[in-house]
Amino acid sequence: MARPYETTLPRLLVRQAEERPEKPALREKQWGVWQTVTWRGNLRNAAEFACGLGALGLGRGDIVILIGANRPEWLWAELAIQGLGGMALGLYQDSPAEEIEYVFDLTECRLVVAEDQEQVDKILSFRDRLPNLRHIVYHDSKGLAACEGEVDGLVEFKAVRRLGREKRQEPVKWFRERVRELRPGDPCLIATTSGTTGRPKLAVLSHRNLLSMAHNLGRHDPKRAEDEFVSFLPLAWMGEQMMAVASALLFGFCVNFPEEPDTASADSREIGPHFIFSPPRVYESIAAKVQGDIMETTPLKRFLYHRLLPVGYAYVDALFAGKKPSAWLRCKYFLAEQGLFRALRDRLGFSRLRSATTGGAALGPDVFRFFHALGVNLKQIYGQTEIAGISCIHKEGEVDFTSVGAPIPETEVRISDEGEILSRSPAVFLGYYRNDEATRETLADDGWLRSGDAGYFDDNGRLVVIDRLKDVMRLKGGERFSPQFLENKVKFSPFLRESVVLGDGRDFVAAILCIDMAIVGHWAESRMIPYTTYQDLAAKDEVYALVRGEVARTNATLPEGTRIRRFCLLYKELDPDDGELTRTRKVRRAVVGERYGDLVEALYTDVCALNLRTEIVYQDGRTREMCGNIRIEDMEG
Repeated sequence: MARPYETTLPRLLVRQAEERPEKPALREKQWGVWQTVTWRGNLRNAAEFACGLGALGLGRGDIVILIGANRPEWLWAELAIQGLGGMALGLYQDSPAEEIEYVFDLTECRLVVAEDQEQVDKILSFRDRLPNLRHIVYHDSKGLAACEGEVDGLVEFKAVRRLGREKRQEPVKWFRERVRELRPGDPCLIATTSGTTGRPKLAVLSHRNLLSMAHNLGRHDPKRAEDEFVSFLPLAWMGEQMMAVASALLFGFCVNFPEEPDTASADSREIGPHFIFSPPRVYESIAAKVQGDIMETTPLKRFLYHRLLPVGYAYVDALFAGKKPSAWLRCKYFLAEQGLFRALRDRLGFSRLRSATTGGAALGPDVFRFFHALGVNLKQIYGQTEIAGISCIHKEGEVDFTSVGAPIPETEVRISDEGEILSRSPAVFLGYYRNDEATRETLADDGWLRSGDAGYFDDNGRLVVIDRLKDVMRLKGGERFSPQFLENKVKFSPFLRESVVLGDGRDFVAAILCIDMAIVGHWAESRMIPYTTYQDLAAKDEVYALVRGEVARTNATLPEGTRIRRFCLLYKELDPDDGELTRTRKVRRAVVGERYGDLVEALYTDVCALNLRTEIVYQDGRTREMCGNIRIEDMEG
């Protein structure tokens, strides 16, 4: 019997259009109104664009690069090129021109689908150095309609669909015929890795890779055709491909696109998704916002929050300890649910939420515990781009704060002699595009995928991830610690947005911290503390005192040897454009260590302040020098 995933993404599109032609496949909010596309319409749009691509000379083996916000056109273009036997490659919309040019040059791409004028301008800035690029397709015409005809190869998305209709009288029929030629093992997607150590590598995945992952994930975290999903994270991210593409096509649920990134929260509340999947930074941001909003709310609501949240904590602590909550605790939790948690979940857009999952990095136990206290069924996922996003998940009723759960069906996980996590499954990628050396380093001959992460299995057979193998640190005294674990503990404070923990080979642990300007700004305004810029706010004595208290609270939960002894507040946020973070907001430790080397050294001397100079980079490539005094705070004495 054939496995459900032994098919292809375009073939599933055809099947969904045949089985539920009038059911909603996509929704996009435009001008405040949700516009619905049925599965029949979804297939027609993708088929017309595929015919247009064929008329432009694209076909098997070709790569189409996609860059922009989450829009239906992205999915239609992706499925169109896959239907022709080619590959889709998504880039983050905030990627700088230099990063985009590197990918174009490596792939020799002939056609790009760019959302709007901003993305088109980036591409035009280096187009003269790309002899293979023939066509730039856009779908937001604002500022671009007049350029068509003046810029060689610039064409609107609708015009490519129109070309497809002109070349093929029955685009859907033609598309169906082409789809039959595809095989599950054919490459269909190129995903950029997070690139914490340098330029991103390009992981090539097949239809089988993506669909086996979606199928086996669904066995532990079920999806239904009636479900609603809100796509607000970049479609270039593997996690969004897992849900908005592979899982949506396999299970047939509806994918909803917010009007703008800034309206994602409000739009999500209107839809009421049945499940969400987001990286830790989203949950950390939501938790911080809730705590920040509580500071600004009415005294009654603030009283209820502080009175009832501990009830939620007590209830989930009993469950996670494997105990049955007492009758009195269950009664109190019922009252807390009615008086606070239900309304709070509705405000967050979680009113119909059945499952929430997180992956891409470790989520701090404090944030995990917070959401479970609110009644959000949050599960940790573990995986990597090279295994189509997932290898482990918390099973229902087996959620805990420390592990990432157990391997999903058809996935093997073991720990190497060096303590590295290794995985093997049908979802393991085909290799890195034009990088055989990196492929050999990552993928063993017997199919085991090296993760680069250190971990172990606990007594219940669940995987515990410590940190990146290369990032696990050891103090001079010999005590080992995970900087990522400490960073997550610190970032549970609503006032802190980013943290970089230091200490490898040093006498003690220190930290470079970045405040959350929105929340700290509200806090300062409520106390009549004047400020102008982020740099000014981060240097305030009152803010240092505030953060000192937050660090002290974190230290109280840590062993003596791994407590933070010194910290400073950086005068700017860590930024992907400056190379300090990846596009998924993972810290690039080597870059931070190099850019702020003088500051790192100062943290381990007796100095209490440092005049720091650094260069910042804007998205358009412009640079400027930034300088200022940074105070260093000692947590002892």
